[in-house]
Amino acid sequence: MNLNATLFFQVIVFLVLVWFTMKFIWPPLIKAIDDRRQKIADGLAAADKGKADLAQAQSRIAEIENAAKTENQTRFAEAEKRAASIVEAAREEAEQERARIIAQAKQDAVLEVTRLRDELRDEVATLAVQGAEQILRREVDAKTHAELLDQLKAQL
Repeated sequence: MNLNATLFFQVIVFLVLVWFTMKFIWPPLIKAIDDRRQKIADGLAAADKGKADLAQAQSRIAEIENAAKTENQTRFAEAEKRAASIVEAAREEAEQERARIIAQAKQDAVLEVTRLRDELRDEVATLAVQGAEQILRREVDAKTHAELLDQLKAQL
């Protein structure tokens, strides 16, 4: 065979192969490449959207944390105020109770002093009567009277 004929047939086979490739093989390959390109673009868009959502969620979390911190500080301040008012109320109540107890103790002391004075008067009166009785039973003598008075002083 001739080199020219071989070359001619090879060119024809090559052209048929190119035509067949462009007609039947090339479109599915281009479609697959385009689908893959679209999937990659969608993935990148989803990643960008995910990053944006993450940044938005992080800012929302920061806002929630700040709000919670502020609310906790407010509650803590209110609790401190309430505790201070409870302590103050307890202190006032204790002060009133102390004043009441002191007044009651003073009143009890006055009553006890009065009772003791009455008892002492009764005892002094009894002793005076006994002393006078003893003096009247004996004869009137200064020395005897002095001894009786000393005994009364010792009893008092």
